[in-house]
Amino acid sequence: MESAIRRHCPDDLKLIETLRGGAEGLVRVELHLERLRRSCELLGVPFHIRDVRAALAQVPTSGVRRVRLTIDLRGKVTCSAHEISAHQGMWQVAIHETPVASNDPWLQVKTTQRAFYDQARAALPDHLQEWLFVNENGAVCEGTITNIFVPDGDQLLTPPCSCGALPGVLRESLLQSGRARQAHISVDDLRDVKSFFVGNSLRGLITASLVG
Repeated sequence: MESAIRRHCPDDLKLIETLRGGAEGLVRVELHLERLRRSCELLGVPFHIRDVRAALAQVPTSGVRRVRLTIDLRGKVTCSAHEISAHQGMWQVAIHETPVASNDPWLQVKTTQRAFYDQARAALPDHLQEWLFVNENGAVCEGTITNIFVPDGDQLLTPPCSCGALPGVLRESLLQSGRARQAHISVDDLRDVKSFFVGNSLRGLITASLVG
């Protein structure tokens, strides 16, 4: 049965996976491929694993690379890789003024249907590296390109996807390993800690501090 989200797909929609590549290979690649498979299934997109692996096999292993893998609605696979800097310091982050809808079906999949997040990121002030979003209930959800992780003893707390968070691959890896667990997080929770983390599979965990 065709999903409701599939009926509203623009013709130029593409599914996206952004991986970290380098001498150590592709980081968390199997988790990326599993998320991509699930997304294709949800949208009714053909998923040819041999084509996907063949495209990823062409990624150079020198340096640290941002690998962008896409699949269009016909199942066509494209892959590009660009070298990036491995260095990153603490990020200054702030709460965006516009809340997100926790029931937005597009948060189930990572696609090119993300103009709101791209526009918000493009409008970041010079002193900020990330916006964080809250939902209609005031619960913290995610950033424009990151999930959120708050230290709690020897674990990290991360918002459940039901709050309005994309199921990030780094997030999934931390949940599976037991290093993270799901919990509702408020803005006050972020203010109460000296620092916390934002992160994704490309950049890993990044120490962050809330501004404002």
